[in-house]
Amino acid sequence: MSKKNPQPVVVPPPDPEVDSKPTRRRFTAAYKLKLLEEADECSEGQLGALLRREGLYSSHLSTWRRQRAEGALQALGKKRGRKAKPRDKEKEQLARENARLRRKLEQAEKIIEIQKKVSALLEAAERDDENGESR
Repeated sequence: MSKKNPQPVVVPPPDPEVDSKPTRRRFTAAYKLKLLEEADECSEGQLGALLRREGLYSSHLSTWRRQRAEGALQALGKKRGRKAKPRDKEKEQLARENARLRRKLEQAEKIIEIQKKVSALLEAAERDDENGESR
């Protein structure tokens, strides 16, 4: 029995190119609050594991705790930028009229459905009368 030599595995070299500008990580207020809750529930040894898992430093937690105490995290959750313009009166009026007409249409469709059922019952009763069947 002869053993064949396995083919050597060729691993491409890593790309030496570095990004021209590193990007800063951004954390949402919801993420920060969730992580602070998890950190508060951790015992001594678990906190380090949590930080390693999330790729954070203890300074992140201390900063976020200070922000939470100052109420800054609730402010972070608010949308930034210009406030949306309120709808003008014509659009609001059209929306109300549209909703009113939809309700009327639903009501009319229900009435038509009931009328069809009544008509079918009356036709069935007429046929029974014509056939001489008694109720």
